[in-house]
This record gives sequence, C-alpha cells and structure tokens, in this order.
Amino acid sequence: MAFDATFLSAVLDEIRSKAAGARIDKIHQPSRDTVILHLKCQEGRQKLIFAANPTAPRLHLTSASPENPAEPPMFCMLLRKHLSGARLLNISQIPMERCAEFTFDCIDEMGDHVEKKLVCELMGRTCNLYLLSPEGRIIDCLRRIGLDESAKRAALPGLNYQYPDPITKDDPRNYEVQNYVNLLSAPGADLLSDRLMDALGGLSPLVCREAALFAAGSTDARIEGMDVDTVADKLHLFFTEHLNHPAPYYYAQVDGTPKQFAFCPIRQYGGCETAESFAALLDMYYTVRDGQAAMRQKSQAVRKTVQNLCTRLTRKLAIQEKELEATYDRERLRQLGDIVTANIHKIKKGQTLVRCEDFYDEEMKEIDIPISPILSPQQNAAKFYKDYAKLKNAEKELTHQMEIGENELHYLKSVLEELDRAQTEAELEEIRRELQEGGYIKADPGKKRMKQGKLPPMRFESTDGYPIYVGRNNKQNDELTFRLARKDDIWCHASKVHGSHVIISCGGTTPPDDTITQAAQLAAYYSEHKGGQNLPVDVTPVKQVKKPANGKPGMVIYHTYRTAIVNPYPDIVVDALNAEKKEEA
Repeated sequence: MAFDATFLSAVLDEIRSKAAGARIDKIHQPSRDTVILHLKCQEGRQKLIFAANPTAPRLHLTSASPENPAEPPMFCMLLRKHLSGARLLNISQIPMERCAEFTFDCIDEMGDHVEKKLVCELMGRTCNLYLLSPEGRIIDCLRRIGLDESAKRAALPGLNYQYPDPITKDDPRNYEVQNYVNLLSAPGADLLSDRLMDALGGLSPLVCREAALFAAGSTDARIEGMDVDTVADKLHLFFTEHLNHPAPYYYAQVDGTPKQFAFCPIRQYGGCETAESFAALLDMYYTVRDGQAAMRQKSQAVRKTVQNLCTRLTRKLAIQEKELEATYDRERLRQLGDIVTANIHKIKKGQTLVRCEDFYDEEMKEIDIPISPILSPQQNAAKFYKDYAKLKNAEKELTHQMEIGENELHYLKSVLEELDRAQTEAELEEIRRELQEGGYIKADPGKKRMKQGKLPPMRFESTDGYPIYVGRNNKQNDELTFRLARKDDIWCHASKVHGSHVIISCGGTTPPDDTITQAAQLAAYYSEHKGGQNLPVDVTPVKQVKKPANGKPGMVIYHTYRTAIVNPYPDIVVDALNAEKKEEA
C-alpha cells in the first residue's frame, strides 16, 4: 500500500469537499487507537475515521460501523466533552508529511467560541491523535509519551504540542524538467526509484517504482546509460499529471479486494482498477483487513483448541499405524504354534528353547523356538495360537479405531476451515455451539453470551434467476442438504477438500449450464483451496447425497456425480451473481 503524504493530501481534499462546515454529532472510539467522528454535513451525514495504528495508519471518510465497547474509553469521553457540537473550520497538512490538522469552532465552559484542534499523525511507530487547546497545549492524546521515553517530542497533557521536524527533501510539485535532469546527473543511488525516493518528499517506494516504470520501462531501471533528457521529460509528465490529478487506483486480488493502492496507476503488478472514491477504496482495503484480523483474534481460543485436538489425533493415528503394521506378521505365530504342536513330545517343562524342523520352509531347516519355562508344552503351543488370535483381533479393532480417528480428524480440519471463513461473531458463535454439542469444548458457565438468532445459509442468485444457497458451517451444511433442499435440487462441493455445501434450488426444472458453473465456482470459492485455479467440483442431484451412519456434522457420501473444473469466484462470477445476502442474520 502507499498511504504516503501525497495520498493523504488527496484524501483531505475529498474530506473538504464533502464535510466543509460540518458539525460533530457523535464521537465513538471502537478500539484503543481508532476514533470515529459522526458529522452532520450540508449534503447529509458522514463518518470520519482516525486510525492511529502503527501497522495500519489512516484517516478518511468511512461507511463502516465497527462495534463500540459497552463503556467508552476515557479519551473518547474527553473528546465528547470538548468537541460535541463543534463546527469544522479548516483542514490543513504539514507539507510532505503524513500529519493532518483539523480546526474546530467549539463552545467553552463560559459559552465563548474558541478554536480547538485535532492533530492526526500517521507516521509509523509515532502514530498519535492529539486534542489541542486554543493556545496549542495538549489537552490529551491517544498515546501518551513520557519525558523519559522521548525527550524530543513528549506527549503529555499540559505540554506544548511540537510539530514533527520539517521534511528536508524536495517537493515534487515544484520540480520542472531541468530539476529532474539535475537529479539524474548528480551522484547518488544507482536505481532510478531509489534516487527519486532519496530526493523527493511525500512519496512512497511504490509510487517511485511506478514513476521508474513509466519513465524508463522498469521498476529496477538503472540510471547509468539511460537517456537523461528523455527520462526527465517522462518523470515530469508522470508527476505533473498524477500530483495535480490524483485518483484512487488499486491492484486487486482474485476476489476483487485491493492488495495495493496509490494515487497513481499501479502497473508493476500487471494492471489496476479505479475506485469510486478514496473513502470507498480505503474502506474496501481496511474493512476486509480489519475484519479478518478481528475474527482471527476472536477465534484464537477456539482455533487453538481445535489445532491441539488435531495434533493429538495425528499423533495417536501414527502410533496406531505402527501397531497395525505389527499385526501383519501374525501368520508366523500360527506357524510356530503348528511346529511346537508337532514336536510336543520333544519338549520338557522348564525348557526355554526347543530345536525343531521348520516344515513351512522348503529346505526344512532347523530353527530354535523360544518357549516359556513355566508353561507346559501344551500351554506353550496354545500361547502361540492365542497371540495369533490376539493380533488378528487387534488388526480388526485398530482398523476400526483408525477409521473413527481419521473421520474425526477430517471433521476437525473442516472446523478449522470454517474458522478461516467466519466473518461475523454470529458465525463464530455457531461454530462454538457445534463444538460444544460434539463435546470438544465446554461452555463457560461464568460467561454470558448474547443470544444469537439462527443464521440462514448465504443466498446468491445466478444470471438465469436460480437461487443458490451456500452453507456457512458443518451443521448448516447438514441442514441445507438434508432438510431445506429438495431431492431434485443440485448439490455442489469442492472435490476431496473441506468446504461448503452449495445447493441450486431448481424448483422442479433443469438449471442451465451457466447456473451450474456459477454454483460450482461458489463451491470452489467457499473451500479450503479458494486461492487456487482450475479446481474440481463435484456436482450431483441432492437425492444422491447420503449421510453416513454416525457421521460427523457436514460429512456425506455420494457415488454418482460429475466433476466440473472451475476457477473460484473469478470476476465473471462477481459480475454475474447478486452477491448481496438476501436474508439477514
């Protein structure tokens, strides 16, 4: 990503155009380092998010509505005290720095109008959000820094706010062609992108690589041997165009979510797209990222429990496999029993070894057979037969137990795949209940959970108008396949991997091939191999799908089917399907 100073400048221009003169209606702090201002604007309501997170700093208008804590943090309460009802007067930015300043017209305790400021710094580890008094003193900040931690720029209530040190690099907005010629002719880094990064302020490495690609044809272009005048002309053209007319460009993953973004086209990865606005782009990028991070954190305890169970089962199966291999040599015990029985007249009680001819050997060689001195000859012979029978029964029991263990391991791995796909707290709670009913985890009696309504399957609609349902978890897969679906509906599932059951609701008709392809693409997408290509998906009528006896949730068997080779949820499916869920949880 490239949330650099120039990108921030474009974001602030967008905020100015939509929130000029806005008043603060509400203030929320959904997490330790994130504050959201609800604004009343002339053209409606907007939400302005300040995220002073060192790993994902950002500032933009947002449509997201993250869950707020039951008790607002102290910094949130302080902001409400000072800024509730305040009017936005001005938005400014420190040149070439990721630092924005919002000036508000507030009413103080005496009823007078005063100007207070919110200063948002988005510079890596020093990310912070400051509330400043009219005199420029720090009223409070998100992340306090004591004098002993950073004497240069302490951040404590009552101290004067100190702006970051000014950037000593050149401003690319002031560069003409001759400036680029001078830059390329002077000594410095060998790579063009590094030379631009060292000399120009407000730009990220991603943007500098894009400039090198545009001007010299490669992100790794070297200055030595290049036509300086030609490259200088192209650099001037590139920066003049995109600094004066920035746009929300992004490079998308297979499922359409942004992987990189910048204010200029991103061509070093093969192609890019343009979002509707900077706010929409950042919402797309960070909503998915934050949602995944939040769900990983919430599901961590359950995931660890399931992973430990998988590890324990894998170890147990390995031991059983060795024990099973040992039973394969039991036939020799029966043979030894026969040989001892045939030579029982030679054995006297108290012997530990008997020498006999092995009539199972073609050459009739003599062998020494160990026997127990405390057993009679007849008992020694019987012991060989007994050990043989024991191993024979052990093979049967071990095979049965390993089958149970493998099914259980398969089921637990499917739960891990469910946890990877869970996007909401309601879905996670359903997985918890599934594990509790299976006896894998215990309910916490001291922790009261909110009662969740029963989640419906995900619903899509094909281009031919057929409803397509996708199960969210194992229990929902069972209900979808064996209770909600009709016998003549079509069932799809990624072949030989964990994933969702997908049902085409046919309504007594035969769905077209396009609908079946789209359902198969959804089955590939909602499987553990969603990141691959050319994935096999099994397709069969629902009546061919059976539940095995004592089968775990989500497990089925089927024998009559055809296999479609599809790509998981490519652009054609995004365009073809109505991906909005038509039933709310």
